[in-house]
Amino acid sequence: MTWSPVARRSGSTRERLRGALLVLPAVALALVVLGGGVGATVLQAFGLLPVVGPVRPGIGAFTARPGEVGAAVAVSLGVAAAATAVAVVVGTIAAVVIVSRTRSARVVAVLGTVTVTIPHLIAAATVGLLLSDAGVLPRLLGIASEAWAPWVGGPLWGAAIVELAWKESAFIALIVTGTLATRIQTYDETAALLGAGRAQRFRHVLLPLTAPTILIGAAISFVYALGSYEVLWLLGRTSPEPLPVLAVRLFQGVSLDSRPEAAAVALVTCVIALAVVAATFAALRRTASWR
Repeated sequence: MTWSPVARRSGSTRERLRGALLVLPAVALALVVLGGGVGATVLQAFGLLPVVGPVRPGIGAFTARPGEVGAAVAVSLGVAAAATAVAVVVGTIAAVVIVSRTRSARVVAVLGTVTVTIPHLIAAATVGLLLSDAGVLPRLLGIASEAWAPWVGGPLWGAAIVELAWKESAFIALIVTGTLATRIQTYDETAALLGAGRAQRFRHVLLPLTAPTILIGAAISFVYALGSYEVLWLLGRTSPEPLPVLAVRLFQGVSLDSRPEAAAVALVTCVIALAVVAATFAALRRTASWR
């Protein structure tokens, strides 16, 4: 049994033009704000907008710290990928539980709603107090500090991944629930009447329906984790530094000569984020529900 999406009516030229005009003010404002910031970063990274001294075009800011930038890219990609993978799995399961109308559905929905409203800074501080070697959890379990795994500031960035996965799983659960609540009931009941089991309904009904939503949520979560500063700064290691922490440290350096290097690191982060967004849209075009 397979699920085929309902064909959507394509709007007329007049309707498309009207829709474009309605979003034009917001798009123009976003282009001015983001374009100005990214443009200034590009100019400064390539030496065309120096803070002090003459204009010296070149790529010196990108090659000044190759080892640090390479390590920062590896750490940022690893943390973001791990946190996003956990968030997608947990968030999707939570969404299925919420729309199942069981006794635990309301509890999961309330927990997810509360989690979304907690700022990342407060969540990072909470996770740090919970998982540090002298934190609440080892004290409750009666585990000595030297025997407790280095979650905070450890080599595997465990606390940072836990915080990002916890927060982003609630976000993914929220948007996936919105998709399932409006469309899954009719298809799921029809599939059940046709004799499909739970595993078959999950594979042929739930996943095709939620694939675009999951992909978009995963891309948003990945990009946020990639550029998150406060979580990685509070819960991560001092070396190697992830991209946002390295960029902020260079920008706040005593020497103004490090400003172009900070801009170069920020530009590398932007390029990676844009590549992830482009790959997400390419994957979305291959999904049945998107077509």
